[in-house]
Amino acid sequence: MRGQEETGPPSEPGLPRGLLPLICAAVLVDTVFFTALTPLLPHYVHSLGLSKTGAGFLVAAYPVGTLIGALPGGVLATRLGVRRAVVLGLAVMSIATLVFGFDSSITVLDGARLVQGVAGACTWAGSLAWLAAAAPVERRGRVLGVAFSAALGGALVGPVVGAVANGVGTGPAFAAAGVAGVFLLLMSLTMPRPPSGEPQSLRQALPALTDPGIAAGMWLTALPGVAFGVVDVLVPLRLNALGATAVVISAAFLGAAALEALFAPLIGRLSDRRGSLAPVRVSLVVAVAVALSIPFVSPSWFLVALLVIGLPAFGVLFVPASAMLSDGADRRQLHQGLAFGLANLAWAAGQALAATSSGALAQATNDAVPFTLLAGLFALTALAVRPRGRRLLARFGVWGPVGGG
Repeated sequence: MRGQEETGPPSEPGLPRGLLPLICAAVLVDTVFFTALTPLLPHYVHSLGLSKTGAGFLVAAYPVGTLIGALPGGVLATRLGVRRAVVLGLAVMSIATLVFGFDSSITVLDGARLVQGVAGACTWAGSLAWLAAAAPVERRGRVLGVAFSAALGGALVGPVVGAVANGVGTGPAFAAAGVAGVFLLLMSLTMPRPPSGEPQSLRQALPALTDPGIAAGMWLTALPGVAFGVVDVLVPLRLNALGATAVVISAAFLGAAALEALFAPLIGRLSDRRGSLAPVRVSLVVAVAVALSIPFVSPSWFLVALLVIGLPAFGVLFVPASAMLSDGADRRQLHQGLAFGLANLAWAAGQALAATSSGALAQATNDAVPFTLLAGLFALTALAVRPRGRRLLARFGVWGPVGGG
């Protein structure tokens, strides 16, 4: 997929003109649709009489949809082309968002979120594959970092959309978001068609799972998925129990996403210069402390401050993980669409499992139990990325050189 013709001055050295802004906007809008639920979760819990388990299923419906669509989305990107995969994802996402905004049945809401997740799998696989294939290898981490920064911009806007929906109604708010998706769909059609490359099947993706860089990238993608599965279910309910309004809940996640958006391009540059594991080690140590603290911090303003400062330690893992996956795909001659299909699979499996189980586990015990288990996963991974831990895992063939560090 390399060798696209330049269509004018590039928006980033080595990229076709306008590609980076378009991909940034596409993943931003997709993240808006995903994160808009966060401040609305207490509203749905109260209005529909949901338990923590029911809230967990509503949150988990999106990543479950992504889990279903992850590998098919990657295959679509190889068969139809990355641009068509992006267009299809944006179209289906916009329709599902309108349904979510104008219906109040929990069955329909769960179903609409599920379809959003399937559509998001197509959008992300197509978008990141398009970008990674066009970017020079030596600048790939930086370019992917910019894209993830834009996605985090969507995480900034999403809670605001949710807070607005809480005030004016979900229909008008989500209709406006759907219009933005349609606009980007039309903009995607104006971009030059990228070379499609050789179509590949799922059978060609399976051997790539033995590549140490791809395996490590998938785990480091799944881990923040697990973290946000726990956070997205339990933190809004805890803040609400501490007296925080939907606006305050939105502000907490908005602040965290803003800080993470600032870090993402810097993490990408660090991955390019020092190796992908350099930023991973710091992030994992901070994440352990944050996960252990969340269930015990009060009052609400103190918890908000902790979330703003601490949650970026979870999300910045996506940037070096994506660089590992993309580089591994080059080594294995795997289509970038399938590589990011594997990334979607890893993230969605982690988020869906954590969202569905954390609510039930917290209801049966208390919030501290799922957060302590989460801290344990971060701690074990921190030990695994140390040189001694990597040597030990390499004996079993599950880890090896993954980009330096």
